Amino acid sequence: MEKLTDLTQLNLEKTEQKPRVIAIANQKGGVGKTTTTINLATAMAAVKKRVLIFDLDPQGNASTGLGIQRQNRRVNAYHILIGEAPIREAIIPTLIPGLDIIPAGVDLSGAEIEMVDLPRREFRLRDALASGDLSHYDYVLIDCPPSLGLLTLNGLVGTHAVMVPLQCEFFALEGISHLVRTIERVKKALNPELEIQGIVLTMFDKRNNLSDMVASDVRGHFGDIVYKTVIPRNVRVSEAPSHGKPVIVYDMKCPGSEAYLHLAGEVLRRERDLAA
Repeated sequence: MEKLTDLTQLNLEKTEQKPRVIAIANQKGGVGKTTTTINLATAMAAVKKRVLIFDLDPQGNASTGLGIQRQNRRVNAYHILIGEAPIREAIIPTLIPGLDIIPAGVDLSGAEIEMVDLPRREFRLRDALASGDLSHYDYVLIDCPPSLGLLTLNGLVGTHAVMVPLQCEFFALEGISHLVRTIERVKKALNPELEIQGIVLTMFDKRNNLSDMVASDVRGHFGDIVYKTVIPRNVRVSEAPSHGKPVIVYDMKCPGSEAYLHLAGEVLRRERDLAA
């Protein structure tokens, strides 16, 4: 409980710009993107933040990881993006107080093709968020798919900042420069507000020298933009989604839970500094 108590001290007063939208994105799969989304959201909700997750990944892992059954996703992210339903009709409360989700359904996999011919195709998510009454939320976290297609582009255009989970393995380094270039292009052409909120190192294995090498290289290149918190490889983190729970709920005392609580503290500190 000490970690949660420390985090509670960072509970911020409401500001005029609400909600703050953060996309969690990386075109490489298997880097802990969805795990980071649901556990960061849970940690924020634990300190009385009102958080909405927008599951933009057709795989729907964020929805599954929060226990949302397939039959309960009849109105989902797909219907929001193509304009068939307003946001309020897709929001589902989770079992975690203060945390809601707009789930992904199987039909979201075809959204990229359908959106090609729609007006303002890059702005579909942004327009939906702007038209929805989301003023009672403090944060919207967008779980982007592992690609740089039209869905992820909508995520980048519709957000204020991007968090990049980066797996501590060699091949993960190859894609990060591509993603950064994409973020810079989106900022220049479509979303002048877009910034990188931070890079979080995930799946860190202290027994593996490669993890230390990757972490050192990333910090050397990106500097302070990399969070101090490192998410370790942890069996409990892997087990939690099969129970439909964030690891912070599944086992709050495991190393993975403690790391995500620390990460939430860093994120809220950065948000406080940006708002100052």
